Amino acid sequence: MDFILFFKTVIMGFIEGATEFLPISSTGHLIIAGNLLGFLTKDKRDVFEIIIQLGAILAVCWAFQQRLFNTVNTLTKDAKAQHFVRNLAIAFMPAAILGLLFHHVIKQYLFSPLTVAIALIVGGFAILFIEKLPLKPCIHKIDDISSKQALQIGFAQAFALMPGVSRAGATILGGMIFGLNRTVATEFSFFLAIPIMFAATFYDLLKSWRLLSVNDLTVFAVGFVAAFLSALIAVKFLIRFVQTHNFVTFAWYRIVFGIIVLIWYI
Repeated sequence: MDFILFFKTVIMGFIEGATEFLPISSTGHLIIAGNLLGFLTKDKRDVFEIIIQLGAILAVCWAFQQRLFNTVNTLTKDAKAQHFVRNLAIAFMPAAILGLLFHHVIKQYLFSPLTVAIALIVGGFAILFIEKLPLKPCIHKIDDISSKQALQIGFAQAFALMPGVSRAGATILGGMIFGLNRTVATEFSFFLAIPIMFAATFYDLLKSWRLLSVNDLTVFAVGFVAAFLSALIAVKFLIRFVQTHNFVTFAWYRIVFGIIVLIWYI
């Protein structure tokens, strides 16, 4: 791999990991970065993005390995573990079903810089609006989330099927609207990312496996590691950040970045 390709690969991997769990849309950033960098062919880039997405989600598994291990280990006998897994399954379903039904349409018509720019701007103003609401959280522990709230968060997550919306932003802010405090909403968003992203990754891999080539292994491996490491940093950063900050900074970032992209591509 030449230096230029290596450099582009690291940038793309870093962008995936750094943005996947922040409320700023990783998919949107990857679409824009891929276009600007001229990174790989479209088909190869699609497969690459699937691989680095897997790296990002494995970073969450690593960061929360103790909770995940305890849940799996006690699932057959612990009511809290069963409730937790049931909530994840409930929240997973809306986006999974809608994603299966409209996957082709979304990929074909919505994956463009202009669509992303509009979604970034609209999402930024939505965050500003939600942050001004007089929300009164009643859920302060992740085990206290009800099945109804899990379903509501699941429907909020479904909005993120549109590139530029941000899965993390939709689930965290959705959780806050439906009664979770900011920290619990963020933690639940991380856990919910595991089934939805694994499902999306393996579904896309199943459809794209013919495009995989031994010659691309180095590129995929470098991107995977870059995404894993940057995602690990981003997850730990966001956990600390939400304890003392709101998401207004991210909102203005989305708006400014979206306007720049809109001007660039018009």
